[in-house]
Amino acid sequence: MSFHGSLAQATRNTITLRGSAQLVTEFFGYAVSSILYQRGIYPPESFEQHKKYGLSVMISADHGLVQYMNGVLPQMAEWLQQGELQRLVLVITSQSTKQVLERWTFNIQTEQDALAGKRIEEKPEAAVSAEIQAIIRQITASVTFLPLLSDPCTFDLLVYTTKDSSVPKEWEDSDPRFITKAADVKLRSFTTKVHKVDALVSYRADEED
Repeated sequence: MSFHGSLAQATRNTITLRGSAQLVTEFFGYAVSSILYQRGIYPPESFEQHKKYGLSVMISADHGLVQYMNGVLPQMAEWLQQGELQRLVLVITSQSTKQVLERWTFNIQTEQDALAGKRIEEKPEAAVSAEIQAIIRQITASVTFLPLLSDPCTFDLLVYTTKDSSVPKEWEDSDPRFITKAADVKLRSFTTKVHKVDALVSYRADEED
């Protein structure tokens, strides 16, 4: 069971503003779940395997997490459609020391012509899916280059929007949760021609020389 509904498009090969917002939101759902699985934040038995983007991706079946994501993702889709979502950050924190160990950052750029209702260059959904597949593959491979998370960890989602965005009252303000002595690994990007998403993971570097 995925976190939200299926992608709605005007035509087979044309990604509209609304369709692009839904596609990016869907990606965030799969990306967050994949990160939580690969980094061991939730028990592996609480995930189910699904086919998406031509890959087998792990989706959380944890009731609390599914409820949480079902509350977060529709709001993100709304902000994306209005061009107000600028960045999504998944923060992984040590449960015992409260130190931030990893920051998975997804920066979003919105094509202003699309917001103005102008016609923009079309891009087949298959091409977008191929670009997303490359990012999911990198997330899957992250265990090969990120330090082992030996302690139990928790996660938070930080959302950056434009200053004039309407924010639900249940959402709390947060500091950026930056990492001291961080090392960065730039991941692949994808674009729908309406939204472009750049991905980066930062992690706490080994303090030893």
